[in-house]
Amino acid sequence: MNEREVAELRRRFKPEKSNITHIRGCYVNENREIVSQFDQPLTLLEDEELERFLSVLKRTLTGGLGKNLVDLTFSTKQVAEGEEHKLLMTLRNSALQDSGAVFEFFSRVMESLELEGNYLILLAYDKYDVPYRSKDGERQMDASSEVFSYVLCSICPVKLTKPALSYYVKENEFRSRGADWLVSPPELGFLFPAFDNRSTNLYNALYYSRDPGENYAAFVDRIFKAEAPMPAEEQKETFGSLLGNTLEEDCCYEVVQAVQNELRDIITEHKQSKDPEPLVLSKQAVRRVLEDCGVSPAHAEAFTGRYDESFGEDMEISPRNLVGSKVEVRTPDVTIQVNPERSGLVETRVIEGVKYILIRADEGVEVNGVNIQIT
Repeated sequence: MNEREVAELRRRFKPEKSNITHIRGCYVNENREIVSQFDQPLTLLEDEELERFLSVLKRTLTGGLGKNLVDLTFSTKQVAEGEEHKLLMTLRNSALQDSGAVFEFFSRVMESLELEGNYLILLAYDKYDVPYRSKDGERQMDASSEVFSYVLCSICPVKLTKPALSYYVKENEFRSRGADWLVSPPELGFLFPAFDNRSTNLYNALYYSRDPGENYAAFVDRIFKAEAPMPAEEQKETFGSLLGNTLEEDCCYEVVQAVQNELRDIITEHKQSKDPEPLVLSKQAVRRVLEDCGVSPAHAEAFTGRYDESFGEDMEISPRNLVGSKVEVRTPDVTIQVNPERSGLVETRVIEGVKYILIRADEGVEVNGVNIQIT
């Protein structure tokens, strides 16, 4: 799925646009025991409560593609005879009315998911009459291309708040408020089937993880029988390790800075092009980046030779997962963070046999908030 398709579905989670009529839920305690199950009609809710339900579900379609939102693909054999795919299809085709399938799904989540504390599993079913788009991109609301029906799952931690002093408007007074259990934003979830090319794709699901450093591999394996995607944070760490191990003496500050700047330029160009497709780089594309940044052909070849071992065969990676918002220079005792646009202020040098990190500091130097002078 691309950004436009995700955004198109996300806009549906409003009371006047959604066709979600009920939500199936399962409340699980820290011992992986079911506290309660419910099938809650949304038509009977107050507007404020309805908006909160839809807001929670909508959060499962937020974040960056390739970072928080990742496509999972079923094989042809799975679609034809796989029990995991069959269960998801039963949930969808029954509009969550098959209680046996719903309970089986809840059971699989509980036995595979390790979340600290209590959590809530939410399942919603929606039917979207997809408006037709002409070749010039114009939407024709009175014409439909197909009806896209899908299931959305959101898994939310439920946390106990602390007792506090609270203001009560009607009484115009402050009183003690006891501890209460509140539903937090989703930690993970998925959309099935995928909405690719604004149409149903039964071979894919869109998987969501709030934390870019976590992929919940056991959950992905149990629900989809698929290999969990490498978390974005792990991609960044793996890329850095691979770069350092293969470039050897080429791995200096100037080269790493040039690689990071080149990746940022690629991201900027993609954003300016307004291409809705996710930005990914192949192994060979990464190699070209390294060579453009002055890495020797021998070391670039060594990088590509170890790529499959580090990332998996033919895996494409998102450059957004490889760069940070800051350039960080770290030693065992000191950490320096620099605006990427000003990374040229930092240089490395050997003075009388001692290695130094030098930072140009013309003005505005502070120590613990105190302006100092360098004389």
